[in-house]
Amino acid sequence: MQLEEQQAHNHTISQPPKTATTLALFCKVVDNFGDIGICWRLAQQLESEHGIAVTLWVDDLPSFRRICPDVVIDQEQQEIAHVHVRHWRNQDGVFSAADVADIVIEFFACDIPPGYIRAMAECTPRPVWLNLEGLTAEAWVEGCHTLPSPHPSLSLTKHFFFPGFNNKTGGLLRESRLDQERPAFQADSAAMEKFLSGLGLTPAEMAATKVSLFCYPQAPVAALFKEWQNNGQAITCLVPEGVAAASVAAFLGQPATVGSSATHGALTVRVLPFIPQADYDRLLWACDLNFVRGEDSFVRAQWANKAFIWHIYPQDKNLHHVKLNAFLKTCTSSTASLAAFARAWNEASVETVDWSQLWPALQADMPHITDLSTEWQQKMRENGDLASNLLKFVYSVLQARQKDAV
Repeated sequence: MQLEEQQAHNHTISQPPKTATTLALFCKVVDNFGDIGICWRLAQQLESEHGIAVTLWVDDLPSFRRICPDVVIDQEQQEIAHVHVRHWRNQDGVFSAADVADIVIEFFACDIPPGYIRAMAECTPRPVWLNLEGLTAEAWVEGCHTLPSPHPSLSLTKHFFFPGFNNKTGGLLRESRLDQERPAFQADSAAMEKFLSGLGLTPAEMAATKVSLFCYPQAPVAALFKEWQNNGQAITCLVPEGVAAASVAAFLGQPATVGSSATHGALTVRVLPFIPQADYDRLLWACDLNFVRGEDSFVRAQWANKAFIWHIYPQDKNLHHVKLNAFLKTCTSSTASLAAFARAWNEASVETVDWSQLWPALQADMPHITDLSTEWQQKMRENGDLASNLLKFVYSVLQARQKDAV
């Protein structure tokens, strides 16, 4: 086993073994949309770009449906985009070795059913078992990436796999088509106009500085809205239904339902429906500034080539501030104005927050941030994409097992 782990850690392989053709991905929805958003994108890419037969186990089908309208919430099993989706109801399932995939991924230590684990131990050969961890720029993940974790009582070893921002981690989720689709869309003003008009925007709203807003409830939305109303340039803020509902409703003077909008001073706020992931990508591409939260939209904003502000998932003792600062230090498209704004947005600023200074500074910097984003994207591409890197590691584990068996 030590030889297997040492060789697997080296990430070297010539040809992938033909045995790894099926994959089970277990997703427990904690952050409403971030968890399933990541898992759904990964499942689709593994199937479409790598030919892996994927079964996606999801415990919360209604949340899944918000980002994928094809989901039927009262079905135990369904096929969507060539991915087999199963409703993960509880931990009591009974499984046999025949039910186990060649590759088993639990997202963010979600505790897959004990019966499935026991069935994994009955397989010959054993499946490659990974815990796909959350994304962070903190340096400690480099030492933990791909580390093995033997099961305490079964002949199984799980490996930790960390996405990240350098070649000592698994990289970021990125489909191969993004490098062509995003610049083509942003260069096509007619396509962009058609897309935005389909969301209800008027020509005046399209001509303004466009901001997409996706945040957690504690974000200081009302204070920022007040600053934007007094802005020297028109701003259109696009908010998915249910996001910052209290602040948006207060601004609108009515419930924040899909299609509702209002203008006060320089600011127009429009409520959008939740849209499929492909359309959400286009929304990020079409806006001048994107506020994102959690992990899925955070990663997609980095491929949009626009300025973005990350609202990080809150943790006890403000541990999320450490994570935020690690990213701001790592990301080469983070200017001083963006970093100061992001810390204020996350209540991580050590200085008194003054939006009348923070917003104009960020607004003036946005063209420069776009230029820096191009360089940041190229740096991230050099690390490879998460799905490909994950499979390379899986194949290195299998290759190490084959050599160890000789």
